[in-house]
Amino acid sequence: MTTAMADPLQRLSEALDGEQRALVEHDVAALVVATGNKLEALRELERDPPLHDAARLKELAQRNHANGVLLARRRREINWALRQLGRSETSAAYDAKGQAQTVQARRPLAVA
Repeated sequence: MTTAMADPLQRLSEALDGEQRALVEHDVAALVVATGNKLEALRELERDPPLHDAARLKELAQRNHANGVLLARRRREINWALRQLGRSETSAAYDAKGQAQTVQARRPLAVA
């Protein structure tokens, strides 16, 4: 049986495996594919929920959560590396008067 014809729960399981592998291997292209496959399987499951298989759904939800934790960790690592290179995402902050403003911390890599 091909993945396209497989049970949506099986497709979701395979997508979560691929997502986890891509996160561990830092493979962005594979992560995009796995996430697309995961969303496709989830849409199908939303249309016809397999209420008879609650234990499997719970296990898949836990695996999805674990992937989310790993993804958050990777994001923190990337943000740390960017800060070390003098780049950072802009973030909103409040000044002493309570007004919102954008803070952008930069650090020069070299002095000319």
